[in-house]
Amino acid sequence: MQWEVVIGLETHAQLSTVSKIFSGASTSFGAEPNTQACPVDLALPGVLPVMNRGAVEKAIQFGLAIGAEVAPVSVFARKNYFYPDLPKGYQISQFEKPVVIGGKLNCIVEQKGKSYIKTVNLTRAHLEEDAGKSLHEEFADMTGIDLNRAGTPLLEIVTEPDMRSAAEAVAYAKSLHSLVTWLGISDGNMQEGSFRCDANVSVRPAGTTALGTRCEVKNLNSFRNLEDAINYEVERQIELIESGGKVVQATRLYDPDKRETREMRTKEDSDDYRYFPDPDLPPLVISAEWIERVKKELPELPEALRKRFINEYGLPEYDATVLTQSKAMAEYYEKLISLTGKQLAKQNANWLMVDIASALNRENLEIGDLPVTVRQLAQLMQRIADNTISNKIARDIFGILWDARASDDNAVDKIIDAKGLKQISDTGAIEKIIDEVLANNAKSVEEFRSGKDKAFNALVGQVMKATKGKANPGQVSDMLKKKLAG
Repeated sequence: MQWEVVIGLETHAQLSTVSKIFSGASTSFGAEPNTQACPVDLALPGVLPVMNRGAVEKAIQFGLAIGAEVAPVSVFARKNYFYPDLPKGYQISQFEKPVVIGGKLNCIVEQKGKSYIKTVNLTRAHLEEDAGKSLHEEFADMTGIDLNRAGTPLLEIVTEPDMRSAAEAVAYAKSLHSLVTWLGISDGNMQEGSFRCDANVSVRPAGTTALGTRCEVKNLNSFRNLEDAINYEVERQIELIESGGKVVQATRLYDPDKRETREMRTKEDSDDYRYFPDPDLPPLVISAEWIERVKKELPELPEALRKRFINEYGLPEYDATVLTQSKAMAEYYEKLISLTGKQLAKQNANWLMVDIASALNRENLEIGDLPVTVRQLAQLMQRIADNTISNKIARDIFGILWDARASDDNAVDKIIDAKGLKQISDTGAIEKIIDEVLANNAKSVEEFRSGKDKAFNALVGQVMKATKGKANPGQVSDMLKKKLAG
């Protein structure tokens, strides 16, 4: 039987406020346990929560960025459950009336050697407080409780069950991570717990529409763990069903060492949390004027920037989408354009999306860590464009620049001169080499003339090899065709 995977994500983004969502306690990371938990966070008798205006503004920013409705009135509720690291015995969250409703987010999916744009619809985003943290490693037969995180402001972002593979889920999570850091509403630090995902995973027979029984895998704090956990869970559910078993709705944890999920508890439904409006907090009222002011203060958003790249630089939609997945990448691209001119917009985009992206991925670096300066790269792009060097030689020079980590803006020209890398464009010199290649490769010539196109590529390769990659490939191709047609 063929199966279809259905995935929805719930993502907790810690908002970058200096104080907590309902108290003035610090949100800074790394403090000694229980040194940043005030009476409000500890739920001492007589204390009352007070809403953090900055957290609301960040939620408004997010809603505007995804094209969602920012609710004029939203309500805080008490979500009741009992854990040692939840001092009140309930979490202040939002349920029936969240602050952000709907919206969508585009992402680039890389799967099985293909790339495509996926649109993920969002259900909601709501404000809530984080719980504390239970500590097990440092205690024998005991659990320690650190309440520094209690009350930290979170924006929980919930998708529709729109994703059909782990690759799509990871692509969405990366796009969301990029957006919240682009806006500056979260630092997105996954190691510190500022951005973590819960994956709701189910399977159903291909071609059917009814949703299968879902399991929620909690607290996935890296993109690798997200991908591995979903793939394991999909395989587990399919094997269970095909062997005659039944998937039980449950909350599961992912063990990255064993690369498997395990059941933590049977899954609660919303009724189990006994939500009711928090009597200590009035409804959150957001005026149209407040929304408009926040809108005016927003940076240029990825969607607007994507459209500008298409209209101003003539980029294909796919290229523009890739380059605007990261604010740092978009800014680097615009700096490069300012140095090379718009006429090299597509060439610059190709290099950033392919050669530079591959090098960064290989070294696990971000664009801001690129050891080649933007002026060096601009000079490299110009030397390709003016036919001083070929793309192949440019890649060799890029490797030299990467290893050298030199700051000299004229390093490209100096490398070309020092190593004699200028492209051969002299027609007479190229023609002589072509004649020699044709004379020495009679079999390939015959195969080409009998209709085997691959033979032509082999001949081009021989000419390029004879010139040590210095010949102009386009010129070689044109001259070779004329020779073979004669």
